[in-house]
Amino acid sequence: MTFSRVNTSAATLTKNRTEGSVTPNSGMCVTCVDGCIGMCEIGKSAYRGHEVIYPQPFGVITTASEKSYPVDYSHFNIMGTAVGAHGIAADSDKAIFPAVNLEVRLGRDKGLKFRLPWLISGIGSTNIAKNNWEGLAIGSALAGTALTIGENVVGMDPGSVIEKGRVVDTVDLKRRVQLYKDAQREGYGAIIVQANVEDTRLGVQEYAIEKLGVECVELKWGQGAKDIGGEVKITDLKKAQMLYKRGYIVLPDPTSPDVIKAFERGAFKEFERHSRVGMVSEEGFAQRVAELRKAGAKYIFLKTGAYRPADLARAVMFAAKYKLDLLTVDGAGGGTGMSPWRMMNEWGVPPVELHTLLYQYAGDLAAKGVELPALAVGGGFTFEDQIFKGLAMGAPFVKLVGMARGPIAAAMVGKTIGRTIADHQVPVYVERFGSTKDEIFVTASHLRKELGDAEFEKLPTGALGLYTYYERLAQGLRQLMAGSRRFSLEHMNRDDLAALTPEAAAVSGITYVMDVDKAEAKAILAGAKGGKAGKGKK
Repeated sequence: MTFSRVNTSAATLTKNRTEGSVTPNSGMCVTCVDGCIGMCEIGKSAYRGHEVIYPQPFGVITTASEKSYPVDYSHFNIMGTAVGAHGIAADSDKAIFPAVNLEVRLGRDKGLKFRLPWLISGIGSTNIAKNNWEGLAIGSALAGTALTIGENVVGMDPGSVIEKGRVVDTVDLKRRVQLYKDAQREGYGAIIVQANVEDTRLGVQEYAIEKLGVECVELKWGQGAKDIGGEVKITDLKKAQMLYKRGYIVLPDPTSPDVIKAFERGAFKEFERHSRVGMVSEEGFAQRVAELRKAGAKYIFLKTGAYRPADLARAVMFAAKYKLDLLTVDGAGGGTGMSPWRMMNEWGVPPVELHTLLYQYAGDLAAKGVELPALAVGGGFTFEDQIFKGLAMGAPFVKLVGMARGPIAAAMVGKTIGRTIADHQVPVYVERFGSTKDEIFVTASHLRKELGDAEFEKLPTGALGLYTYYERLAQGLRQLMAGSRRFSLEHMNRDDLAALTPEAAAVSGITYVMDVDKAEAKAILAGAKGGKAGKGKK
C-alpha cells in the first residue's frame, strides 16, 4: 500500500499521460514516451524548474497535503452512552443538546474568554489571507473566537514605515487589528499577533502592543505545513527590491542587474520571498518572553509545528517553565497559502502521533506538579466530529482546536455569494434558497435582530459565511457532546473515543473498540438472574 501520490497533482497543475497505468513508487507513467510534452511533475520541472516546487496558482488557493497517513482521526469513533449526564442534571428536560456549554477560559489569569473551543491559528502575508481578511476578522469577532495575524504582514506591507530597522507605523497590520476589535462583542475572543525571525527584528509585536493595544502575542517556531520559514511569490520588481532591503531572502536577487534584465524581458515572472528559520535555544526563548512582558504583553503564546519529538518536548517544557498562556501544536500535512508541495506531503510527525506525544509529555509534567499552559492542536480539522476527537484525544490538557483552511473556505464562499448577489447572478445551486443575503444565509435573521438593521447591512458576506459555518460547527459539536453526556468541555476525556484498529490503539493509547467497557460490561452481565442454562429434553 502506498500512502503518497507522486509526480502528479492538482496542486502542481500536473498529470500523467497514462493516468490509469502509473508506477506506484515513482509516480511515472509505466511507459514514458520520447516525444511527450511533459504534463507530469518531472516533465514540467524540465522547463519550469524550481517554480514547480510550489502549489499553483499562487494567491487564489489554499493547499494541504494529499498524503494518506497510516493512522488518522477517522480511525477513531466517538462513544455515546444512554446513562447519566456530566455538567448538568441527569434530567431529560434539562440535558438537551442546546444546553451544552462550549465556552472556554484561557490564560494564567483565566482572563481570555472564547464562546467556542477553536481559533484560527495563523493567517499571514499571503494574498489569500489579505483578500479575505475582512470576512475572517469580522466573522471571528462576532462568533467570539480568536484570530491570529500570521507572520510577515508588516514586512510585506508597502505602507509600513520602518526607521532604523524598527517599524513605527503600518497600514495593513493596523487595519487587520482594527477590523477585529471593531466587531468584538462583550470581551469574547482575542486578536493575536504572531512573529517570526524577521518580525522580531522589526519589532512588530512591540509595535502591536504599544500602538495598537494588542494584548496577545505569539512566538512562532513553525507550522505543520513546512519546516522552513514562510514564503510568497512576488510579481512586482519594485516590491521584490523593497523586501530585499527590509532583510528578507528574495530569489533571485532583485538588485542584480542581470536578474533585473532577465525579469524585464520576461525570462521569469515571479520572485520568491522567503523567511529565515529560527534557531531555538532556552536562553533566547527566556529572553524574548521577558522582552515581551516588559513591552506590556498580557498573554504570550507559542506555536510549533510537526518537528521531531525532542522539539515538541522543548516546546512543552519551555511553555510551562516560562509560564506561557497557550501552546499550539500543528501536525504534519498542514494548510497553507504556499508551501513546498513535496515538503508538505513528506515531512514531519502526523497529527494523531504528534498529538498523542503532546498528551504524553503534558501528562509527564503534570504528574510532577508542573503547571501547564492551555494546549491547542492543529492539523486538518474542519468539522465538528474532528474537533470533538481533537479535544477528547488531548483531554484534560487540550482546550482548543486550531483551524485555517476551513474558515478561509467559508469566508471565501460567503464573499463570492455576496458578489453574485450584487451582480444579480446568484447561481442556481444557491438561488434555491433565495436571492438576498437574508434568504441565503441561515444566520442572517438572528444577526439582524442582534445587531440591528444598520449594523447588519454593513456586514460583509465573507463574515456571514464564516459566522454561519461556525454556527454549524457549534451545533454539531453540541449534539456529539450531548450524546456522550458531556455538557461542558471540562468533562470530556479520552474515554469518549474508541480506536477502530489495533494499530490506532497502539499509536494513541486510546482503547480498542472491542475492549471498551469490557470490565464494566462483564460486571453488569454478572448481575443478571435467570433460570438454569443447558436444560434439554431427557
